[in-house]
Amino acid sequence: MQEQKERSRKDAQIYSSDWKEIIYNIETIFVGYDKTSVETKIIKYRQVEHKGKKIYHIVIEYTPFYAESGGQVGDCGYIYSEKEKIEVLNTIKENDLIIHITNQLPENIEATFIAIVDETIRNLTEKNHTATHLLHFALRKVLGNHVEQRGSLVHPDYLRFDFSHPQKMSDEELEQVELMVNEMIWNAISIDEKRHLPIEQAKQIGAIALFGEKYDDVVRVIKFGDSVELCGGTHVKNTATIGLLKIVSESAIAAGIRRVEAITYKKAWQYLQQNNNQLKEIKLLFNNPKDIKKAIQQNFDSSKLIQKKYEELLKEKLKYFKESLIKKQYKLNEYSIIAERIELENTDAIRDLVFQLKNQQENTIVLLACLLENKVHLALGLSDNLINQNKLNASILIKEIAKEINGGGGGQPFFATAGGTNISRINEALKKIDTLLSK
Repeated sequence: MQEQKERSRKDAQIYSSDWKEIIYNIETIFVGYDKTSVETKIIKYRQVEHKGKKIYHIVIEYTPFYAESGGQVGDCGYIYSEKEKIEVLNTIKENDLIIHITNQLPENIEATFIAIVDETIRNLTEKNHTATHLLHFALRKVLGNHVEQRGSLVHPDYLRFDFSHPQKMSDEELEQVELMVNEMIWNAISIDEKRHLPIEQAKQIGAIALFGEKYDDVVRVIKFGDSVELCGGTHVKNTATIGLLKIVSESAIAAGIRRVEAITYKKAWQYLQQNNNQLKEIKLLFNNPKDIKKAIQQNFDSSKLIQKKYEELLKEKLKYFKESLIKKQYKLNEYSIIAERIELENTDAIRDLVFQLKNQQENTIVLLACLLENKVHLALGLSDNLINQNKLNASILIKEIAKEINGGGGGQPFFATAGGTNISRINEALKKIDTLLSK
């Protein structure tokens, strides 16, 4: 709700010209509750600079276009005469003035026009707006009367509802809310609309006022069964036209404030159909078992067992490599060096092996090379005493070594890695450590 208001203000604030009056002392009459098209004339207009582009704000005598407010997005559509057709991109409200946003002005600004709302988009928006009322009602029934609206967005594609509640909703609560809303949809409840009702009378019949909203002495009340709210938005005539509601997310947006997002009508059906198709694909992967949950659990248990055996084999393999590499250790000046190529395609295992070897004794340097996905991988480790004495830095050394394989790398003083594409130069890269230590 607040987000929509902010957007309206931004659209309306950046002026490059004042209003140009065509018809004086006439205010817009909104007919959008009953009509989606009407004959009308332009009262006034202005040019607006918005994001570096020229757009126009047009005010008309009679309008079926709902201006965004109360969380509901503004209508779009057209105004047209016998000779031209102007697209209405959005409808906003500024100081109770209904403004139609367009990219162009009519050539004959004084002509008589037909203003027509895009009914497809309006109908989808109305479905989501009515569903928001039903959702609010269901949340209060399931969670308690402490639930109060803290914001909303009613869009043709989805709805978003923010409300006061101290904790995350459970899956059971979400299911209860969803079922309650859908039962109200399937029960085909007709709208009970009361216009120009004194606000005290509206409160007496249980109408819920929205948080942060200011109301006139005379209000409009929208009632669907036991759901009764003060509302200026547009709604379906019967809940059955909504078809279906599906909650797609529930989350926290602030302390004590939760957010529910939902979809309705065809979007909800498409969502369920997509999930059903994914389930079919998953079942196919498991040869269409009768109990897919059981099949997945069995596969998971089997995978855990295989992983455990793999880790045991890898441990044995690392033990073998470690013993083999220690035998190949050689002396260069004060250093004990291990510089070898190994057949091991697991970077974590290589790191583990380097750490085991480099701490066997002081002044130890370990450089291992292997092939991973047709690229050279290098890992260099230095014993702790070399780092403590500031004699060497693995990150600096690996960068020089990596040049031999047309690569680069880095890391920390005690351990660094590098990668490169020149496989033919692996042996030269391993020998490079001797050259660097001899300087």
